[in-house]
Amino acid sequence: MRTKALLLGAVASLACAGTASAAHFQGWYVSLEAGVNFVDDAGSINDGIDPTFLGGWPSETSFDTGWAGMLTFGHAWGNFRAELELAYRKNDIDNFFVGKGGGSNFVGPGYLEEFSPMVNALYDFPVGDRWSLTVGAGAGGDHMNYSNNTGWHTVPIRDTQWALAWQLIGGVNFAMSERSALFVTYRYFNADETEFTSFDDLAAELHDDSYDDFTKHSVTFGWRYDLYADESPAAPPAPTPPPAPAPSAAPKQFIVFFGFDKCDITAEADKVLGEAASTAKSSGAASVRIVGHTDTSGSPSYNQTLSECRAGAAKTNLVGKGIPDSAISTSGKGESELMVQTGDSVKEPQNRRATVDLE
Repeated sequence: MRTKALLLGAVASLACAGTASAAHFQGWYVSLEAGVNFVDDAGSINDGIDPTFLGGWPSETSFDTGWAGMLTFGHAWGNFRAELELAYRKNDIDNFFVGKGGGSNFVGPGYLEEFSPMVNALYDFPVGDRWSLTVGAGAGGDHMNYSNNTGWHTVPIRDTQWALAWQLIGGVNFAMSERSALFVTYRYFNADETEFTSFDDLAAELHDDSYDDFTKHSVTFGWRYDLYADESPAAPPAPTPPPAPAPSAAPKQFIVFFGFDKCDITAEADKVLGEAASTAKSSGAASVRIVGHTDTSGSPSYNQTLSECRAGAAKTNLVGKGIPDSAISTSGKGESELMVQTGDSVKEPQNRRATVDLE
């Protein structure tokens, strides 16, 4: 019992030690495990069907520490797992106590050997980069091969029986890689009541040991392997290139400049008006508005007339370049809208201009 307590304590300690989440398996996997098995002291009625013993005597069987091995085949969906488990357990009989009178202890050869197919459902709780905790339950059958040759029975009992069985499961997992893991598992295993019998051909007596149930505790160490590598996560899509910048809108305003006290079109002004005419045609401008301006040299009335002359000169040039006369409107602002603010009677080249707006 001391060994049992130490092993169960080790499982609990490992469960508390996980400070980091194990990557869980996906898809099909297999696992192998082996360890120790303990059988709780089991109460029974022996020779209860032999009239000689007046309905049988109560007895209790204790077992030595045995061993267990499991092979499992399962499938994982995220943190959930379902598996088929094939388990083998064997424990020798340590003592057979019969409650006759003050009771008698009998020792001698005997064992309990089991093959148990089980279906389990489990859930893994990640607790770090490599660690996870498992809880689960299972149900199935327990095929027991029983031998009792402790000296109480005149003929040894050797019999096999099937019993319904269920188990509770807890464990600690450590992921070694994306496809393999080590683990420690504890199983609380219970098999339903069973009766083992044997005939004595010489004495024509029927012997039996009738148990209420068997409770076992298995602590195993194992290795789990993912049969198929998980698909690599899809590479993130390449970043979408930013949309190409929209072509800059064609200039909607052009400016031509004039000489002092003049309204004739210079070569440079003619070049700008040519660009204005081309843009008006390509952009489908519906109308062209021309406004003439002057500097502050001269009287306001003279400058008004001069600004109108400059607007008219620009219009004539555009008409000559194919812009319909009806699409062009002109006006003069004189010295009222200066580009460069100056005092009166100042000759400023930037203010001697005409603006051409495409609309």
